[in-house]
Amino acid sequence: MSLSSALATAMSGLRANQAALSITSSNIANTQTPGYVAKSVNQVQTLSGDFGAGVNVTGVSRQLDQFVQSQLRSETSGGAYADQMASVLTQLQSVYGTPGDAGTLETAFSNFTTALQSLSTTSGSSSSQISAATAAQALAQQLNVTTQGIQTLRSNAEQDINISVGQANTAMTQIAHLNVQLQGMSATDPTAATLMDQRDQAIDKLSQLMDIRVSTNGNNQATIYTTNGVELVGAQASTLSFNSQGTLNANSQWNANPANSSVGTISIKLANGAVTDMIGTGSIISGQIAADVTLRDKTLVQAQAQVDQLAASLASALSNKTTAGTAAPAALAPKAGFDLDLSNVLPGNTINLTYTDTTTNTQHQVSIVRVDDPAALPLSNVGGNPNNPVIGVNFTGGMASVVAQLNAALGSSNLQFSNPAGSTLRVLDNGTATAAVNAASVTTTVSSLASGGPQLPLFTDGNALYTGAITAQAPQQLGLAGRITVNAALLADPSKFTVYNTSPTTPAGDTTRSDFLYSQLTSGTFTYSPQTGLGTVATPFKGTLSGFMQQFLSLQSNASTSATQLQQGQDVVVNTLQQKMKATSGVNIDTEVANLIALQNSYAANAHVMSVVQTMMSTLMQVQL
Repeated sequence: MSLSSALATAMSGLRANQAALSITSSNIANTQTPGYVAKSVNQVQTLSGDFGAGVNVTGVSRQLDQFVQSQLRSETSGGAYADQMASVLTQLQSVYGTPGDAGTLETAFSNFTTALQSLSTTSGSSSSQISAATAAQALAQQLNVTTQGIQTLRSNAEQDINISVGQANTAMTQIAHLNVQLQGMSATDPTAATLMDQRDQAIDKLSQLMDIRVSTNGNNQATIYTTNGVELVGAQASTLSFNSQGTLNANSQWNANPANSSVGTISIKLANGAVTDMIGTGSIISGQIAADVTLRDKTLVQAQAQVDQLAASLASALSNKTTAGTAAPAALAPKAGFDLDLSNVLPGNTINLTYTDTTTNTQHQVSIVRVDDPAALPLSNVGGNPNNPVIGVNFTGGMASVVAQLNAALGSSNLQFSNPAGSTLRVLDNGTATAAVNAASVTTTVSSLASGGPQLPLFTDGNALYTGAITAQAPQQLGLAGRITVNAALLADPSKFTVYNTSPTTPAGDTTRSDFLYSQLTSGTFTYSPQTGLGTVATPFKGTLSGFMQQFLSLQSNASTSATQLQQGQDVVVNTLQQKMKATSGVNIDTEVANLIALQNSYAANAHVMSVVQTMMSTLMQVQL
């Protein structure tokens, strides 16, 4: 080998060493830098004939395990979803409080029933009446506070979505910008490697917010999709928007029809200008955004439905009076049935009808609800027991209209409805022995504190009666727990906890009303809406008020526990993948230090060769002289 060849080989070695030393130093310096991927120099031997003539640096490689990276992003989305669900459900448990502690629904309910029991045992003393009023107020206020807590969590979710959408847009814009910079660059270009690190960090941030799929082509261009195929980043970044509604209340509900929706929705404007509702199409199924949407529109809505149902059942249990119908005149034989007085039926009150289809020996229990909003009719019975339909009837057109609506709805059942006089509704079989009317009654809301019976409107919807009215905008039950209060007239005159008749006046020591109130609250059995998460439309949950409350509180506690366990399991998966990612793609300081020492030795060796060549060339020059 000539001296010039040796010198060239040594110089190429020095250049390769310098490049490798620079990369190794960068690796060591970025050991703790999030998202940094370890890099190595690509070197190719150059030949002169059959002999090595040096080494060329052809670029830089990222030591990236793309399979582990893809797994980590998927699990990161799941982890962010689990974290948010567990966090908010834990906060919801704080809203309910610890069972047995002061300031909880269970304690307030127990204190109220105890006060009513005391009212009976003291024969309605004035001090007991005042105590009962105070306990009733405390229960109503606890329902108000619980509603406020639930709606605060929903409002927080609304705000979180707004923030997350902004973060997602920032990440998508950054990815698109880096795509432009990377276009046309070689994958082994050191600058490209740095830019790809930055792009991966932006993609990782996006994966915390929503579920994504990443596709990279040969030009270093990354295209990002949601799991179900909505393009987030392509040649350009799509843009998410969120019309935040700020502070929410129980009536704030999401609806696929924007005109009927009172919470924010997430829209995406694609690069081609098309706009899609991401919530309506279910395009985000994981990540923090999906968790906040689920909490806002489902989990916390159901929690509100539970306390609203408790408030509604509480009010109705004490104010509703059911009056059995009287047998229709015998002169109508062979037809038979009942006459019902509808004079006190208010919107939301019901007519209860039981009849048997004698051809199949099938019994039907029909609930006929007064619904005066035409836009709310007909009522939906989807998923319900077909033998127990709920029928809405508009009373605003008078009795003739009521009769016509009922004959249209139930005439095919071999029943006949008529109005013999005034506000009387007559229901009969058609006389063909194909149907038999077994029972009929009317359930109305008592409006007076001294109606002559034990029922009274103890709890009201603000200053209005709670009757369970149904409108197209919302049922009266929605948000009731936030509005429920003790009847102002009762607070002004607590004696009405005992006095239920004024002519003649209820005798002193009469505990009829307090006994009724206590019995309704402790042993009365009621049916609860499947929207509470208990029971189904076909087989709704039935039980006492305290039993219902314990059931939904237990349901929420179990949901919180399950969410926490899922979070812990998901954290283990994410942490394991992070460690695996670090092991395969991160910087190993021991390896890099060893590489640094080897490179320093190689550098010194190449430098020594150059020094020797220089010495030899100087000697040859001196000999020639």
